[in-house]
Amino acid sequence: MAIFQNINISASALTTQRLRMDVISSNMANMDTTRAQYVDGQWQPYRRKMVVTQPEGTNFANMLNQALGKQANVGGGVKVTEIVEDETPFKLVYDPEHPDANEEGYVSLPNVDPLKEMVDLMGSTRSYEANVTVLNASKGMLMKALEIGK
Repeated sequence: MAIFQNINISASALTTQRLRMDVISSNMANMDTTRAQYVDGQWQPYRRKMVVTQPEGTNFANMLNQALGKQANVGGGVKVTEIVEDETPFKLVYDPEHPDANEEGYVSLPNVDPLKEMVDLMGSTRSYEANVTVLNASKGMLMKALEIGK
């Protein structure tokens, strides 16, 4: 039903933001992990992960109709398309006493920046709060509509 579309859109956004917060938490928890995966005969540090999203209902037909100025089916919420690894290089820190140090004494540390993660977490939290507000407003409007019939 179309009357529940606002609730469905908010629910998809809430789910997406919760997943973003989970990925950010994983990044923060592993920011010192030097042995996360075994690649080509050696251990690699943890690689930062990011959530990629896209609006639901975006397909070629909708985009073409929108470009032609025709009625397009818009407003279908948001969906997670994939979780990708950040390909920025690892941080090299000189620590010859570390068990994972290379021959020159450098240790490869994960490419997780705590400041960047906290900014992403704040943005995700604010978006989550905004969607909860929209969900509550939609619920309130539906309740008022039900009272009209009394």
